[in-house]
Amino acid sequence: MLVLCVHASHVYDRVHSQTSIPQIQIWARKKAIEDGHGDYALSITGPILKFFENYYSVPYPLSKSDQIALPDFYFGAMENWGLVTYRETNLLYDPVISSNANKERTATIIAHELAHMWFGNLVTLKWWNEVWLNEGFASYVSYLGADFAESSWEVKDLIILKDVHRAFAVDALASSHPLSSKEEDIIKPEQITEQFDTISYSKGASVLRMLSDFLTESVFVQGLNTYLTMFAYQNTVGEDLWNHLQTAVDVSGTVLPLSVKKIMDRWVLQMGFPVVLINTTTGQVSQMHFLLDPESSLQRQSPFNYEWIVPINWMKAEVEQSRFWLTEKTVYHSDMKATGNEWVLVNLNITGYYRVNYDTENWERLLNQLTENHTVIPVINRAQIVDDAFNLARAKIIPVTLALNTTKYLSEEREYMPWQSALNNLDYLYLMFTQTDVYELLQNYTRKQVTPLFEHFKTITENWSHVPTGHTDQYNQVNAIRFACSTGVDECKNLTKGWYKQWMDQANHNPIHPNLRSAVYCSAIASGGTAEWDFGWLMFKNATIGIEADKLISALACAKDTTLLKRYLGYTLDASMIRKQDASSVIVYISSNPDGQTLAWDFVRKNWVYMFTEYGVGSFNFASLISGITKTFSTESELEQLLQFKRDSEIGFGSGTAALEQAIEKTKANIKWVAENQREISDWLMAESV
Repeated sequence: MLVLCVHASHVYDRVHSQTSIPQIQIWARKKAIEDGHGDYALSITGPILKFFENYYSVPYPLSKSDQIALPDFYFGAMENWGLVTYRETNLLYDPVISSNANKERTATIIAHELAHMWFGNLVTLKWWNEVWLNEGFASYVSYLGADFAESSWEVKDLIILKDVHRAFAVDALASSHPLSSKEEDIIKPEQITEQFDTISYSKGASVLRMLSDFLTESVFVQGLNTYLTMFAYQNTVGEDLWNHLQTAVDVSGTVLPLSVKKIMDRWVLQMGFPVVLINTTTGQVSQMHFLLDPESSLQRQSPFNYEWIVPINWMKAEVEQSRFWLTEKTVYHSDMKATGNEWVLVNLNITGYYRVNYDTENWERLLNQLTENHTVIPVINRAQIVDDAFNLARAKIIPVTLALNTTKYLSEEREYMPWQSALNNLDYLYLMFTQTDVYELLQNYTRKQVTPLFEHFKTITENWSHVPTGHTDQYNQVNAIRFACSTGVDECKNLTKGWYKQWMDQANHNPIHPNLRSAVYCSAIASGGTAEWDFGWLMFKNATIGIEADKLISALACAKDTTLLKRYLGYTLDASMIRKQDASSVIVYISSNPDGQTLAWDFVRKNWVYMFTEYGVGSFNFASLISGITKTFSTESELEQLLQFKRDSEIGFGSGTAALEQAIEKTKANIKWVAENQREISDWLMAESV
């Protein structure tokens, strides 16, 4: 249980509920409260608390719920008992300045922190080795709480893009780790800090979502209820939860192939996840440990030989089939056989934490379906077909051209999730080929595919006069503008430059819709020069709302002028220019700019000792910095620089130690991948860009 006391001085004020029990209060700077920036948080806190009371069937255990926004706060939020602390950008919402993404983030973070009042505070895990149950659970149910408060958003599906795919990326590395560790292995402060990572949050959420699905939600929440009731104000271990879920399974008569504990031990006590292999000619269904680099050496032994108990949800030619369980390495399932134009699709709505590969014929049938009528395949699975294919290609399981073929239908796609999945995967190609001849071919192909999406949103918004009504449509409008501009669609570049120029002419009146500001600012600063950058910097320094400052702080890194980028890097070492809590993010933003990649890496190596000693573990996200700064590495020279960086650092890497090892592993895999795929990708892009 986390406990905190805050002295609310004369600079703070509150907005509070008038009649609700518990008493709900939102605290922030007086000006923020006066301007109504705490009103949205107040409006959704009550419904979210009510949702969790009903979900857990356990009353909220306190008489009040205070939440406070802090201008300087390293963590995004902290679930202190009855007094949750937040960065201002995560709690405050200004309808004039905040985007729909900001609003969603506020809703999901509030739901995450309030979920902890039960799971983490009312009942607390015995030791840090099982922190994933606290953070993974809160991450999963945050989507449920936010979905209840904002039912029109359909936010539950976004866990695929934001957590499942994020977990896959890390958990496919040989340097990953299990969700749960032995107590004696998590003793030192830096070992504890390292537990708060993508595996604990995102894989934890993904695995618990899978568990809820195969138990059914009613059985899942019944187990949670008895667990929370029995262990209120006590400490537990993970097995306590499995036991209560098992009791709920037994009472309900739910049929499982093994006990809850035996199934979940495979997902919790060994790292990684499987790729399920489907052969629609023979009906063979098998599994193997999925590794992005199949030649990487596994140092960590598994008590289960890297095999899992896998729930298989699937459909054949538009008809959903009965679930079955893959309990061995290989089985035969005659219903999996397909003939003619029949196609098989496995892992419906991605409820299972695994990837899927098919025989070549089934891949071709799925691609034909996407081309002929993509709406027949569920939206989430359209996103997953793309993501699975690209990652299978990176692992050398399927040809890279097959993965690229999954993007050909996108000129007809209008839904957000498939587009975002495709852009995320094309982004890997951009990272690998920025400094090669492939880059221009990739730009040409992406421009060809995204232009119809850009025209679609121009039409439905009546020449950009308003934003779409749908939550994810608004997200996809941003994609259309961002990538149309970045790939050189002149109409898009002129549009964003015009909007930014209007703002420069009237600094007190920003004509750019809050949803579009990040994309527009970046495009205009990239196309502009010193005047545009200086104006953006001035607006950043004058910003009174953290959300607006965040948009500008990332956009300033889009500049093409290396003199401006060097100046911006220098600001990260001066807390009067860039707050310490934001410094690592600025460096990573600059490294994501092709013109800033080398500058940022050289800067980090030169200033590592200063940053490590001056900022300390509590002020600087070293893991995010290392992973962000090295994500483009794909040459032998960059690998040697990375290894030299490791050898030369006498002070070490603190909470970034594991991230450094993962960066080395990823770089080795990238080098191999580029060598093996560059020519084939170049030829494919040349043919498809015409």
